[in-house]
Amino acid sequence: MRKNPRCLYDSKIDAFLAKEKEAIFGVLCDNYHGDAGTNTREAWMQEIEILKKVLAPRDKSDGRIVFEYDIPRLGKRIDVVLLLHGIIFCLEFKAGQTKVLESDIDQVLDYALDLKNFHKFSEDRKIAPILVATKYNDSSTVVQESVYDDGVINPLMTGEDGLQNLIHLVLNKYPNESPVNTDWIISPYAPTPTIIEAARTLYESHSVEDIVRHEADDVSTDATIAYILDVIRRSKENREKSICFVTGVPGAGKTLVGLDVAVRQTYQGFDEPVEDEGAVYLSGNGPLVAVLTEALARDNYAKCKERGEKKNKSDSEREVGKFIQIIHRYRDNMLAKIKNPVENGILEIDPDKAVKLQDAGYGEVEHVAIFDEAQRSWTHKRLADYLKRGGTYGNKLKVPNFPVSEAAFLIWSLDQREDWATIVCLVGGGQEIHTGEAGIAEWIKALNEIYTHWKVYISPQLTEPEYAEGKVNELLANNKNVTYSESLHLGVSLRSYRAEKVSAFVHSLLAIDGSARNIYEDIKEKYPIVLTRDMEKAKAWLHDRVRGSERTGVLITKESARYKPLGIHVLPAGDKDAVHWFLEDKIDTRSSNYLEDAATEIQVQGLELDYTCLLWDADMRYENGEWHFYTFNGKTEWNELIANSESKADRLKYMLNAYRVLLTRARAGMVICVPEGNSNRTSSGFPEDSTRLPEFYDGTFNYLKSLGIEVLE
Repeated sequence: MRKNPRCLYDSKIDAFLAKEKEAIFGVLCDNYHGDAGTNTREAWMQEIEILKKVLAPRDKSDGRIVFEYDIPRLGKRIDVVLLLHGIIFCLEFKAGQTKVLESDIDQVLDYALDLKNFHKFSEDRKIAPILVATKYNDSSTVVQESVYDDGVINPLMTGEDGLQNLIHLVLNKYPNESPVNTDWIISPYAPTPTIIEAARTLYESHSVEDIVRHEADDVSTDATIAYILDVIRRSKENREKSICFVTGVPGAGKTLVGLDVAVRQTYQGFDEPVEDEGAVYLSGNGPLVAVLTEALARDNYAKCKERGEKKNKSDSEREVGKFIQIIHRYRDNMLAKIKNPVENGILEIDPDKAVKLQDAGYGEVEHVAIFDEAQRSWTHKRLADYLKRGGTYGNKLKVPNFPVSEAAFLIWSLDQREDWATIVCLVGGGQEIHTGEAGIAEWIKALNEIYTHWKVYISPQLTEPEYAEGKVNELLANNKNVTYSESLHLGVSLRSYRAEKVSAFVHSLLAIDGSARNIYEDIKEKYPIVLTRDMEKAKAWLHDRVRGSERTGVLITKESARYKPLGIHVLPAGDKDAVHWFLEDKIDTRSSNYLEDAATEIQVQGLELDYTCLLWDADMRYENGEWHFYTFNGKTEWNELIANSESKADRLKYMLNAYRVLLTRARAGMVICVPEGNSNRTSSGFPEDSTRLPEFYDGTFNYLKSLGIEVLE
């Protein structure tokens, strides 16, 4: 038997059959990290006994048996993998269970799909997922591959008594498979996790090992993380202040990089946080923070319960809350320390409101603050107006005459440390989606004019047009503290594991630059994009695509208005609604999978689904070779927006960016639904619905069709 960190037990089948069951059980226990609970130990012993009986006729087989094979992307292990006559069997045991549950079938199918999509030596193999509910009195009799023709057999179900015959049926169905690679167990594994999956693994293990595509040479998350950690190290050694600007294409892993840096810096390889070395991940994206926090808290609570630890879910929520915070609360904590009202336009700490700590000064506990979506920080005007009225509802601290932008204030907050500090700004190009979001220019302005002692580390791509309107070089021309590094750019999309050119396709589509058709031809086989004018056809396409626990959902811009005739509602704006939409499973009507509530760009920015439907309304229309933008008056008509002022030009940019966000949320494929509108006329000859005329939609549909996108029949 070989000892391998990817599993708890690995052996040839003949050696497994020859070994005493107590000895096999002992190996499982010895290789398990921590103390396996009673239920786990009993399940292992039962699985060993069942498989010794099932595999007894195959004592001369050259196959292998693997217990507890690690699936890092899902944060779980496959109970048993059998490599028999060229076929990979994934076995999930449910000890003592008399019924087959849909969630259990999804679980074993997820394992098979994970191997198919991410495990190098499984990608061209037949994979048979089998659910073994040990006391189930029935068994599958039909062995059939899925309609996707990818070698994954439709999930099979059996009790322990039917397992031997079911394996025999599969082997008879596929008798001529070539042997599985002898190094299967140590195959390159290249997962691309959703941000929720990645965050779970990070938080529980304090390590990012195996959760990103380490085998892909052109994926730069590791290099980016290493570069940032080196900047942090040098800042500490030299007692200086530094700021890093990280850019990346949509889905490239900016949030993952931020979470990883926060975890590595806080724990530094230990089980407990290193005192006074901490980092905090901050985001102004309320839904993202709410979804990540809830997902991590649920997972942490469940795992503590499995280990027999007494812990309330609220304790898990508080624990996670130290690690991931909403940026406005972080900001409010510093606001509570300043002299108020502000005098002479200068921010100062009020010593009666704050304690000066040795070395740290009046700074926050964290040495390192990671600001996700830094381009969304507020302009001076928006922040000053907000603080003047005491928040949205006037129930927060009022600070009249606030003198700086949010970016400048956040730098000021870290600058209060007297020893050292590092800020990491994660920047998405062309993703400002709210009025009052400053883009990256305000950060640079503050560094040029106020914080001239800060070292600036910057991605060369920050000079591209989508960042600070292409004026970054001009803004930084006289700053002597700037260092450029390619390591601070993430150029490959991890969100779409099937096609890394999706973001380039979306950029070209929106820019109307003529290259979208060629890019689409390159990606369409691996990443299906289809077009329809019928919402029911779009839903059917999604339902046909998803397997296991894959997620799907309908997306729509917040400016959209005429979706009710299509049977679609918009998800309410509360963060809790986003939590349910993203995290509840497919039996819950609040789940995205029900395809009833459409989420907007506000709710999905930074998150993702496997398959999406983008419902393209009349707010952005392709007319005469360019985009035109409209807002609905809430009653009777759409009004065109003209960029005749700076504020209106910004609004058009935000509306375009909304579609950029929505078009880059899907990991595996998407359907775009551009409605036909309503062409009916009343008996008097007037439009039945003047807010949904076909001409509002036809130009957009025809443009998308001209790119070669397949139209659903």
